[in-house]
Amino acid sequence: MDAVAPQSPAGLSTTPTWLLSQTASHAGRLLSEGFAAHDLRGYHYRLLAALAEDGPASQADLGRRCGIDRSDVVAAINDLAGRGLVVRAPDPADRRRNVISITDAGADEARRLGDTLERVQRDLLAPLSATERDQLTRLLTRLLAHHNRQ
Repeated sequence: MDAVAPQSPAGLSTTPTWLLSQTASHAGRLLSEGFAAHDLRGYHYRLLAALAEDGPASQADLGRRCGIDRSDVVAAINDLAGRGLVVRAPDPADRRRNVISITDAGADEARRLGDTLERVQRDLLAPLSATERDQLTRLLTRLLAHHNRQ
């Protein structure tokens, strides 16, 4: 028997907050499933992508750049290092800090995860035209920028 989607009160189901939260739930599920196929999570991708784009960084800077809590960064980097996707080395300028660098295997994985992210975007936004996708992205970017300033 097919699962029936939960019904919401009519007044709620047409509000942007409800629609955004329900869509975000679907997006999160699709992304989690996509990254799980690689035996990784979203924060692994954020770290790998940041290293691939911007080069080596201290653990603290990497965590701030990716918006990941310090303790979660340590655990994620330990996991990535254990898989040979990143290397951790003392910072020559300050031996108390570690510098994290992506390996060739990590760069390859970042590309595969990026492909997964692209597929998830296509799946999530399938009912929209390219123009509508661009418009949605612009509007969501504007909303997020506004609320991040507050």
